[in-house]
Amino acid sequence: MIHKTSNGLELKVAPHPTLTEFYSAPSERARYVNELFDRAARDYDWLSGAMSFGTDRPYRRRALQQAGLKPGMRVLDVATGTGLVAQAALDSGIAQMDVIGLDASRGMLEENRKHRALQLIQGLGETLPFRDSTFDFVIMGYALRHVNDLASLFVEFDRVLRKPGQVLILEISRPTSRLGFIVMRFYMQKLLPYLVRSARRSQETARLMKYYWATIAECVPPASILSALSTAGFRPVERKIYAGILSEYVAMKG
Repeated sequence: MIHKTSNGLELKVAPHPTLTEFYSAPSERARYVNELFDRAARDYDWLSGAMSFGTDRPYRRRALQQAGLKPGMRVLDVATGTGLVAQAALDSGIAQMDVIGLDASRGMLEENRKHRALQLIQGLGETLPFRDSTFDFVIMGYALRHVNDLASLFVEFDRVLRKPGQVLILEISRPTSRLGFIVMRFYMQKLLPYLVRSARRSQETARLMKYYWATIAECVPPASILSALSTAGFRPVERKIYAGILSEYVAMKG
């Protein structure tokens, strides 16, 4: 989908170029990603904990609360996956009936349903199946790199938000230092896949880790993400950084 800016220019923002190591054409990306997450779904929570040395769950809660999430808000968790971000919202006092999760991967949604009774919908962030002005808070956790078009995604976020509504996007960003890049590449391309194969006996989950790294290494710079949010109409937009690689994009519906 291509959107037009206020001056009539067409805008489409892919989060990264075609990764031919994994699929040969952009049209194959969505199917490849869905199948990858379907097959790795049962290991995803374990993998999230291993990647973060067990700090992922308290970090999500802190990020949501500092971004302004409060009980009584109606929350949409885009790319909800196995529900780790949705759980952080529940742990922050959001009522179960006020959280809706959406994900393209059926396998991830099935894992999510094993742990909590939320309203879960299979779908894409770029074409949200909700009415205008439905939610107070939209969250996306570590999935920005897996969509087709950031411009479409952010326009949809703006459409379904009430005013004043808020977006929080959690992401892993490419390290800016050469040493940090080398260390992170080794960790995600070599060490973590080895641990996954040893501890979980899963080639599919090890492949997911390699794909994860490729999307991080090739992702558009944070400035492009902030610009796309602004173009979609969000004011203000900001990025907070933790540990050099954890990005929190916070945007208010303008």
